[in-house]
Amino acid sequence: MDFTQPKPATALCGVVSADGKIAYPPGVKEITDKITTDEMIKRLKMVVKTFMDMDQDSEDEKQQYLPLALHLASEFFLRNPNKDVRLLVACCLADIFRIYAPEAPYTSHDKLKDIFLFITRQLKGLEDTKSPQFNRYFYLLENLAWVKSYNICFELEDCNEIFIQLFRTLFSVINNSHNKKVQMHMLDLMSSIIMEGDGVTQELLDSILINLIPAHKNLNKQSFDLAKVLLKRTVQTIEACIANFFNQVLVLGRSSVSDLSEHVFDLIQELFAIDPHLLLSVMPQLEFKLKSNDGEERLAVVRLLAKLFGSKDSDLATQNRPLWQCFLGRFNDIHVPVRLESVKFASHCLMNHPDLAKDLTEYLKVRSHDPEEAIRHDVIVTIITAAKRDLALVNDQLLGFVRERTLDKRWRVRKEAMMGLAQLYKKYCLHGEAGKEAAEKVSWIKDKLLHIYYQNSIDDKLLVEKIFAQYLVPHNLETEERMKCLYYLYASLDPNAVKALNEMWKCQNMLRSHVRELLDLHKQPTSEANCSAMFGKLMTIAKNLPDPGKAQDFVKKFNQVLGDDEKLRSQLELLISPTCSCKQADICVREIARKLANPKQPTNPFLEMVKFLLERIAPVHIDSEAISALVKLMNKSIEGTADDEEEGVSPDSAIRSGLELLKVLSFTHPTSFHSAETYESLLQCLRMEDDKVAEAAIQIFRNTGHKIETDLPQIRSTLIPILHQKAKRGTPHQAKQAVHCIHAIFSNKEVQLAQIFEPLSRSLNADVPEQLITPLVSLGHISMLAPDQFASPMKSVVANFIVKDLLMNDRSTGEKNGKLWSPDEEVSPEVLAKVQAIKLLVRWLLGMKNNQSKSANSTLRLLSAMLVSEGDLTEQKRISKSDMSRLRLAAGSAIMKLAQEPCYHEIITPEQFQLCALVINDECYQVRQIFAQKLHKALVKLLLPLEYMAIFALCAKDPVKERRAHARQCLLKNISIRREYIKQNPMATEKLLSLLPEYVVPYMIHLLAHDPDFTRSQDVDQLRDIKECLWFMLEVLMTKNENNSHAFMKKMAENIKLTRDAQSPDESKTNEKLYTVCDVALCVINSKSASCNADSPKDPVLPTKFFTQPEKDFCNDKSYISEETRVLLLTGKPKPTGVLGTVNKPLSATGRKPYVRSTGTETGSNINTNSELSPSAGSRSSREQSSEASETGVSENEENPVRIISVAPVKNIDTVKNKEMNSDQSTQGNISSDRGKKRIVTAAGAENIQQKPDEKVDESGPPAPSKPRRGRRPKSESQGNATKNDDLNKPVSKGRKRAAGSQESLEAGNAKAPKLQDGAKKAVPAERQIDLQR
Repeated sequence: MDFTQPKPATALCGVVSADGKIAYPPGVKEITDKITTDEMIKRLKMVVKTFMDMDQDSEDEKQQYLPLALHLASEFFLRNPNKDVRLLVACCLADIFRIYAPEAPYTSHDKLKDIFLFITRQLKGLEDTKSPQFNRYFYLLENLAWVKSYNICFELEDCNEIFIQLFRTLFSVINNSHNKKVQMHMLDLMSSIIMEGDGVTQELLDSILINLIPAHKNLNKQSFDLAKVLLKRTVQTIEACIANFFNQVLVLGRSSVSDLSEHVFDLIQELFAIDPHLLLSVMPQLEFKLKSNDGEERLAVVRLLAKLFGSKDSDLATQNRPLWQCFLGRFNDIHVPVRLESVKFASHCLMNHPDLAKDLTEYLKVRSHDPEEAIRHDVIVTIITAAKRDLALVNDQLLGFVRERTLDKRWRVRKEAMMGLAQLYKKYCLHGEAGKEAAEKVSWIKDKLLHIYYQNSIDDKLLVEKIFAQYLVPHNLETEERMKCLYYLYASLDPNAVKALNEMWKCQNMLRSHVRELLDLHKQPTSEANCSAMFGKLMTIAKNLPDPGKAQDFVKKFNQVLGDDEKLRSQLELLISPTCSCKQADICVREIARKLANPKQPTNPFLEMVKFLLERIAPVHIDSEAISALVKLMNKSIEGTADDEEEGVSPDSAIRSGLELLKVLSFTHPTSFHSAETYESLLQCLRMEDDKVAEAAIQIFRNTGHKIETDLPQIRSTLIPILHQKAKRGTPHQAKQAVHCIHAIFSNKEVQLAQIFEPLSRSLNADVPEQLITPLVSLGHISMLAPDQFASPMKSVVANFIVKDLLMNDRSTGEKNGKLWSPDEEVSPEVLAKVQAIKLLVRWLLGMKNNQSKSANSTLRLLSAMLVSEGDLTEQKRISKSDMSRLRLAAGSAIMKLAQEPCYHEIITPEQFQLCALVINDECYQVRQIFAQKLHKALVKLLLPLEYMAIFALCAKDPVKERRAHARQCLLKNISIRREYIKQNPMATEKLLSLLPEYVVPYMIHLLAHDPDFTRSQDVDQLRDIKECLWFMLEVLMTKNENNSHAFMKKMAENIKLTRDAQSPDESKTNEKLYTVCDVALCVINSKSASCNADSPKDPVLPTKFFTQPEKDFCNDKSYISEETRVLLLTGKPKPTGVLGTVNKPLSATGRKPYVRSTGTETGSNINTNSELSPSAGSRSSREQSSEASETGVSENEENPVRIISVAPVKNIDTVKNKEMNSDQSTQGNISSDRGKKRIVTAAGAENIQQKPDEKVDESGPPAPSKPRRGRRPKSESQGNATKNDDLNKPVSKGRKRAAGSQESLEAGNAKAPKLQDGAKKAVPAERQIDLQR
């Protein structure tokens, strides 16, 4: 029963009892204001009881008590001050509405309003559930809800006021002490009003929605729950009202329609969580708001939608794709906070909705390159957070973004990426929390993190060390577990990561030695020299700490503390002592930190810096116990009882890498190896068939066995015969290590070495070259280590066998495969023996360290002859091209090695130096690559004289961009090391001539003046080559103008013009070329520097070996290059982009093969054939393949690259298109058509190709594009017949063939080059041609 359709009750309003008095229930006296309150309550209770028992069918009673019903609605009762009276009256009124339904006994609208407001006020009593009257309040609520009494108010004009008051009352009284029945009746009461009315007004809606606002929600959770259930129950009715409200606020901007307007986004979030259907019409409005011009407004909407899309049970993204796509667009918003909020959302979305990862990936990719550091940082946090929750939530692409950011330009981003990856590795690989599949997915992390150690930043290096100690191999593990972790980590690392880890241990060991030397200086008496040495040591230590500038001050302070605190000094000495265990190291670090801590200073930068230092030098991983555990693990691998397969490593790999690991540790922790158990295991490794394992074991003995002879005689007696056997019949590397091991650890080394030397020297037989290599290695190292004993006997071996019998004879004929380089396993034994023979000569001379017998002069002449003959010393043409390349490399390296010894450097003539230098322009890529690496390695260690740095200037002619970039990096490294050395060593100022990088200029000028390609001092093309070589060096030198160095270099060039060439002082042509190069250098310096005209800080000293002393009256103010030539040199055609401005690459990447590797069926790259130049191909000589090749990104470091054709078009010249190439030619070239189509420039890999006589050059092919040349310029036809005929009377070449380079295309009118004369064809070596057929 309810009042849904109330009827008028006018007929009832005048009905009274017969006597005109109000009829009361039996036993109830009249209720008036004359009685006391208690009596009134007593009588009302009886009335309540009567009405409670009545039902709608009691028509007589209804008629009888109608006056009483009207009486109870009088003002006397409605405004009674006593709450109990009011409650009883309210209960009566509620029953009256029940009994008289559907007609209410009250007809006045005002009276009805007063009655319902009165009843509503009484409902406040529901708040106190412990009140004695609570049951009556509950009865009141129940009665109202069951009858739906409030529905009668729909007929009232201002019913909204009653409903608002009711809703507010119910929401305010609900609390956690109410049971479900109370909540149910409240819901029934309110839902009937909402669902059966004509609509919900804004004020009424506000009274519901206000309970959803976070502030109210936190104050009264029960009112929130009540509103939540109410909205769910009435969703169909109330949705339109909610939509209207949000439309008014969001679209029309009428915030005045409601006090809740400022909370719209909070309300949307809560309503969505309650029931998404409540917002069916609101979501399109949010899409509109996402495109607002107000950034802050977009930010608010993004924050809201992030919560809606990201909530766990939300399917909004699939249900509303347009809104989802619009939201994703905010990842690219112009407003930084919007992008930041979008990125933060991605983490929750990935965790709650993995199915949306695909949509997010592309947007996160873009944001991972965002210009804002904070956004890139949060992308990493987003991905790592999701990955730590469950690795399956992130795909490989997302992890790839984190991987990229490890190289971010900002330290904060790099650190977050590195630490995030480290945590993933520890969780999934180390602890295996998600199984083998997850571990495999992130197995690359260990390699990537260690690769970062190659970065220059000290912060990166320190973080890698910290990550290694805490995540890759946690130092807090027990020794056995820690070493097992290290053992299998080392076995699974890639080669570059292994190098990085080795370098890390090396750097830590070096820093330990610096600290040890500092402590030694503290023990010495104070002196000026001691203070100077101590200062230098402190500066060196500071460079190994973050922020070296601040670190210097902290290190000085720490040094003062060390000087004052002897206990602290002893703790530090214990920490860096070779016998310090890992546990002792941990105690020492804590003790030192405790002493330096200041309780009053919570953040102590000084202490933090000292901790950095201690963490780097503390041996937290390796001690004697750790080495013993490693050896046991290796023994298990040898026995086959280890968990190698379970760890994903084969037993052989585990043994080999385990030995390599022990070998590295033997350098840094030699004392930890000294135990019989360790050496017994190493002896077992020496007997294994694996050559690498045995070699590593010997090296470990060499590094650690200094006390074997005295402490472990049994090991000694077993070791000696094994070392003898390895020195005589082992591999070359084993032989070398065996000889050095004997020399290092035995006191009777002379006897031991003699027992090896004598039988080997007697058994040398050149007819069996494969048995010569190991003896030659052993003999060479013996003569170097014990020159006093073996130098004389070795002389006869050198004279009678090495030179006469081995080097000067070609017993076998090399394979004429046309290749310029072959892998090691394909090199003939005879050539390998000859290479070792050359090395033996060098080692023999390095051991003697004197030239009293003139043996060095003879050796240098022999090596020079080998270079002049291009590796074919006998000139019998029996040796293959690839073997000649090996011998040229060996000869050039040998001269460079001898130059590292001062007594031999003095006797190396300028001609021999120039021959050695030209090896860096060899025609074979691998020769150039390996020679440059050896040159760089010796220069950075300051072993070679400064003049050898000038050789890098010739790299400007290298046709491969990779090689030029490497050479530039070498120069940068060398120059910075030399400048730093001068700064750190005050005494070095006395040797500036050999150390100051700027002093390389005169050596470079002299070397370029004697360049075999520089034949005519006025040839513009040749001068352009000279200019490029000069600028290749000068660009790096002129980066900074330190101490007015630009003026100093200019002064040097000017002074050279006042001297003569010491190599040929009386030859005018030679001097003219020297002065011409000087003028080109001056031209370059003047054009590139405005400060070069200042006064030079000092008068430079020129090397007398290359320049005569300036004559007093000699004045040379002549200009050797014309003004026109000067302009052409400075403003000529632009050089290929990226030659000198190549992005810095780490030197570790040298020789990387940028070309796509070809298949085995493709034609070899280093093909050498003997064809003549066809007349029409004269303009396309081998020199045209230069910078064009370098720009393809392809390397000639391929053993079998494809032949590539040059089809780059030139304007105004008709060219043959690719599609017109003959298919038969394609087969002959043995190249896939797909690859041929992709290449439109000459490949650098093809530079080592020469044309076979039966292969004709496609004359219709286009000339090379007009670009500046790179590489060596041949004596080509373009120089003219007259010049060529003159040149025929001169030696064919100086040294060996040069690397092919580019040649500018001829102008249309000069496209045809004159034919070669018959005599020229015989005298001039045939030029290499690119195969234009495919």
